[in-house]
Amino acid sequence: MKKVLSILWGAIALLSLSFASPALAGDATHGAQIFSANCAVCHMGGKNAVNPSKTLQKSDLEQFGMNSLEAIKTQVSNGKNAMPAFSGKLSSSDIEDVATYVLSQAEAGW
Repeated sequence: MKKVLSILWGAIALLSLSFASPALAGDATHGAQIFSANCAVCHMGGKNAVNPSKTLQKSDLEQFGMNSLEAIKTQVSNGKNAMPAFSGKLSSSDIEDVATYVLSQAEAGW
């Protein structure tokens, strides 16, 4: 009986982990501060003041291939089109934190 219960609890634990959201590497709380100081001027509330069709909403991030930590870190670091590069202004950990914040906010619906 104990063996059956152990197997059952193990299966439940594995099953619950398979449905959990993946942990993001950065610090979203610190990322919120970085976002507020550097990004919110154009991206307040997940919007895009320069190009309204490319928001930070989950659906747009997915549509434009920007729905990963690496893609957002690259965009923030290197800039693109009207968006400036922040690699000279922010540290790599700041960039990771802001990317983590953006992804977490997109998941939450801003």
